[in-house]
Amino acid sequence: MNAFMNYTRDKLWQIEQVGFDPEVLGKTEAIMALGNGYMGARASEEESYVGETRDIFVAGTFNQFDENEVTELPNVPDMWAMNFYFNGKSFTLLDGEVKDYRKKLNLKNGLLSREMIWICGDLKLKFVFRKFISKARRHVLSSHVKVQNMTDEVVKVHLRSGINGQVSNEGSQHFTDGEKGLMVGKYIQMMPQTTHSKIQFVQTVEHRITVPSKNRPETGRRSFFMNYDFELPSNGTVEIEKRGSIYTSIDNDLEFRDLEHIRIKAVDDMEAIEEMTFDDLLEESAIAWQKIWDKHPIIIESKNFKDQLAIRFATYHLHIMTPAHDERMNIGAKGMSGEGYKGHTFWDTEIFMLPYFTYTHPNIAKKLVTYRYLGLDGAHKKAKSNGLDGAQYPWEAAWPTDGEVTPVWGAADILTGQATKIWSGFIEQHITSDVAFGVKQYLDVTGDTQFAQEKGFEILIDTAKFWASRLEYNQEGDFYEIKDVIGPDEYKEHVNNNAYTNYTAYWNVSFAIQLIDSLRNDQQSVYERLNQKFNFTKLLKILQEKVNKIYLPRPTDEGIIPQDDSYLSKQILDLSVYKSKDGVDSLFHDYNLEQVNQMQVTKQADVLLLMLLFEDLFDKELKLKNFDYYEPKTTHDSSLSLSTHAILSADLGKLNESYDFFNKAIAIDMGEYMKSSDAGIHAASLGGIWQMVVFGYGGVRMFNSKLRIEPHLPKEWSHLEFGFDYQGEALTVKIDQAHFTVSKLDNGQNIVFMHKGQEYTLQNMVTI
Repeated sequence: MNAFMNYTRDKLWQIEQVGFDPEVLGKTEAIMALGNGYMGARASEEESYVGETRDIFVAGTFNQFDENEVTELPNVPDMWAMNFYFNGKSFTLLDGEVKDYRKKLNLKNGLLSREMIWICGDLKLKFVFRKFISKARRHVLSSHVKVQNMTDEVVKVHLRSGINGQVSNEGSQHFTDGEKGLMVGKYIQMMPQTTHSKIQFVQTVEHRITVPSKNRPETGRRSFFMNYDFELPSNGTVEIEKRGSIYTSIDNDLEFRDLEHIRIKAVDDMEAIEEMTFDDLLEESAIAWQKIWDKHPIIIESKNFKDQLAIRFATYHLHIMTPAHDERMNIGAKGMSGEGYKGHTFWDTEIFMLPYFTYTHPNIAKKLVTYRYLGLDGAHKKAKSNGLDGAQYPWEAAWPTDGEVTPVWGAADILTGQATKIWSGFIEQHITSDVAFGVKQYLDVTGDTQFAQEKGFEILIDTAKFWASRLEYNQEGDFYEIKDVIGPDEYKEHVNNNAYTNYTAYWNVSFAIQLIDSLRNDQQSVYERLNQKFNFTKLLKILQEKVNKIYLPRPTDEGIIPQDDSYLSKQILDLSVYKSKDGVDSLFHDYNLEQVNQMQVTKQADVLLLMLLFEDLFDKELKLKNFDYYEPKTTHDSSLSLSTHAILSADLGKLNESYDFFNKAIAIDMGEYMKSSDAGIHAASLGGIWQMVVFGYGGVRMFNSKLRIEPHLPKEWSHLEFGFDYQGEALTVKIDQAHFTVSKLDNGQNIVFMHKGQEYTLQNMVTI
């Protein structure tokens, strides 16, 4: 049976797959992933299939498999699997006939369900599988199976279910057995430990079956199963619940972190919910989810109902993958929906995902920027290893103090067959100013003076110190340049003076100078404390001597800002054939990276992202010329690219093109292409969906540290409504094709915002 994604106008909280196809398991495993920020799991089936990826992750539990490998988020022993045998026949959808197969994720309450009728020989059974990870109880997950016998004959059932530690990360095994599995009353426990980081896990499982059964435990290497034998009555049903919990020795909600105390805590907490049913636990979790949906809900009235579904899909995933409970952790590029990028944090957080939290959940945003403060030691370590000063943030980050964790080697070159070196960890350095940008945006939007004084200012100054040491003096031209880098366009390696890198470095240094001067005049105590760390007299002299000599690529006579020193002199390639294909990287079926490096081919927005983030530096005419020049040369092979193009084209009045980019962006994960998300969802793209709606069509932006609201709806939308937090106030914006209204509760603080160059003061409501 061919599987396909099914979306309907009357189910705007539901992601659904109709039909089962083992060849496309990865799609729904990723886009229907479950989680609560503490842990995440792919939506794998209870029964096993070749080609499946059974992943459960716990945030922050990084481990290094081997001294020659970087750390990664380990795949935790599997707790979801249930292997059924009916009259001795193994339950698998590869045998017999499967009817009415539907797999659904309810975005509103985080419930994953699967239904089907299975006919195999004399068996005819109806299954309803349900499972969720609790949003109310960080450590709890639960699954429920209802099996209905649709024949007049009694069916003998054997169930083998428990905890299976015979899993890996693409072959890398991250756990030792630890203390062997134990039974504590009706609970089974496994205590695996990571091999290098020595993080202790305690996994606990309980089974509940509604008919009498014979039970037998079974232990094996890195596994602990229970075997149950029971009968399924003729035309009757049986229900099985499997609930469990995961705790680790790095959990910040534990008073004691030794193994014995964790084991006792896990059992005590399971006993505390003993009287609660599966539905009770689900309802409790749904209430926690509702608090998220009630805060700044987004309403889109569109000719295309998928637009409303897409923003809910993005919001759901942003919350299940973000470790809001612990500032020592951040968001992985695949969230916790797959092993791609090893669970590492990139610039994706600051530029694409952090803005959602900054504007809507500033308490969570504060955790994410605090993570970067905790990463200063690792950033110092990286700068020092390169012979530089200040804070050079790692391209890939795991535990904040680890420093750089980017792998050195990647996929094989299609021409030579040799592994290609991953240069990003060495020379993709714009991440440092990206971190600074995210911190500055957080401060502008929230007005969080405490974070600014205790942590934020230090990051902004330390990153500027790095750039000052990274600049190279060009004696012939009497300017400072930045040579041998990779910009956002990762198809261009070892380039000089990448425009995005140079401009953002200039901004970072310029702002640090202003900040130091402001602190000296207005916040003397903060100035003195930071002066002891940085020696401002010496640092300011260096910054001021260099800042006005930083080379900033200027427009050509045709009005094009060179992406780097050599880009505009490279060969032009017609990309239309590659842009029309499903998936990404199709270009590399014909060319290797070295060849692409010599073409005017861009992976993702580079100069255009610069123009979006620092829009005050470039007039509209210049943006239009560069948009028209660079977009045809951009493959959008990175999921980060489309949102930038959608927002910028909306700004430029290209609303038809913008809406086309928007639709392509939401199709990356939600689309019909059934292999797009095998390695996990595209986290930054989901943050980009929110930005397209609020920054793009809602027109909300910070412009020179001031709030600006300039909506422009695509013609397909008749109404847009959303909210956001600004300077401690909750604002609501309602937009139609002719007017928009901004309102807030009257908490006594007036909010000033800009619209088309005019300043408005918001007391209760303003209509424009």
